[in-house]
Amino acid sequence: MRQLFGTDGIRGLAGVYPLDRPTAFAVGVALARWIGIHHLDPEIVIGIDTRESGPWIAEHVAGGLDREGVRARFAGLITTPGLAHAAKIGPFAAGVMISASHNPYQDNGIKIIDHSGFKLPDEQEHVLEQHIFSWLESSEASPPSIKPLTVDPGLDREYLDFLAATFPDGLAGVHIVVDAANGSATYLGPELLTRLGARVDSICCSPDGRNINLHCGSQHLEGLRAKVLETGADLGVAFDGDADRALFVSHSGKIVDGDAVLLLTALPLHARGRLTEVVATVMSNLGLERALKDHGIGLVRTAVGDKYVLEEMLRRNAPLGGEQSGHIIFRDYSTTGDGLLTGLRVLEVMRASGLDLDRLTEEMKTYPQRLVNVRVRERRPLQELDLVTREIRRTESEFGDAGRVLVRFSGTEPLARVMVEGPALDRVEFNADAIAAAIRGEIGE
Repeated sequence: MRQLFGTDGIRGLAGVYPLDRPTAFAVGVALARWIGIHHLDPEIVIGIDTRESGPWIAEHVAGGLDREGVRARFAGLITTPGLAHAAKIGPFAAGVMISASHNPYQDNGIKIIDHSGFKLPDEQEHVLEQHIFSWLESSEASPPSIKPLTVDPGLDREYLDFLAATFPDGLAGVHIVVDAANGSATYLGPELLTRLGARVDSICCSPDGRNINLHCGSQHLEGLRAKVLETGADLGVAFDGDADRALFVSHSGKIVDGDAVLLLTALPLHARGRLTEVVATVMSNLGLERALKDHGIGLVRTAVGDKYVLEEMLRRNAPLGGEQSGHIIFRDYSTTGDGLLTGLRVLEVMRASGLDLDRLTEEMKTYPQRLVNVRVRERRPLQELDLVTREIRRTESEFGDAGRVLVRFSGTEPLARVMVEGPALDRVEFNADAIAAAIRGEIGE
């Protein structure tokens, strides 16, 4: 079955199917027809990150909407959680974010967000896909046209006002380094923290359409770490391209990932009787599970993807969940991972406790972890791969409950992903390589 939507919307190389002009236009047509069933006077809010392809993709989606009589308001440069906030509080039937998150500038994506502020569940994305394919293959399909868009500056102002209101005591006396990945948080991140009274040094806040995530941001923390150590800042925060994730560097230069953030923000919630379990993914480190358990807090794991974390949080009425990569969801405040909000909540814990990030994360003993990607020619059920299952069972037997093995296929690339973690790095690496070799031997390219 053909599939447009992956774990985080439609994503691909800008200008190439499914991120070509006809498909972007078809997304607008399909979205208009889909929401038209439920809304009498629909309007859509559209936002982009800093990729050079963002404006034309947005204008083609708006062109498809306009063909079906649906208006579009343009937030311009905004974060994905900012766009979700606008979709939720504004008079909008849905939101469309044009972004490929942490990917390089050549890629882009289309994320659909419901009026509730939530990303569409899989079954609704499937329905929308059928509308898209129906339009592309129909006799009425017209050549794609654009709808010129003018930025409404009030939309990101409302988002900043909301964030600032969650931190009424301000940040006077705090020195922060911000790495905005030359992306969506380029202006919003420093402005928010400065507004709250912090002293802010900014790096990677000069987008040119092609430098988003380039050797910077949450996937490349070396520059942020160096700047924190150089300036003596209290901490550094790095966002990804659309600022729905955040990672941190402590005053001493220690890297603080999403697992550590889940731990340090879970403990105050648990102390107030607000939390009994945290929702994370299968990729979260065993060290997080052990540290939470020491405090009587459970860890629930989901498939990789913040949308699956959120779905499980809603089922369990859990207030906190997230991913090792820095997608952290605070359900008391937001419907999605939000890097700026995560930064404020980390600062809130630091202020309330009087402790720095080194002290707040010292309980987190990270188990050595090895990730290996193997290119494959086909996706076959693992139980059909005798050599692979034999290596997995051998590794699990060796580690017992002191380690974990996860083998899964990528949802967007021809890759098998192998993750092994355990108490000793040499054995982790040996076993990960052995499983990867077995995969190559049975289904490798």
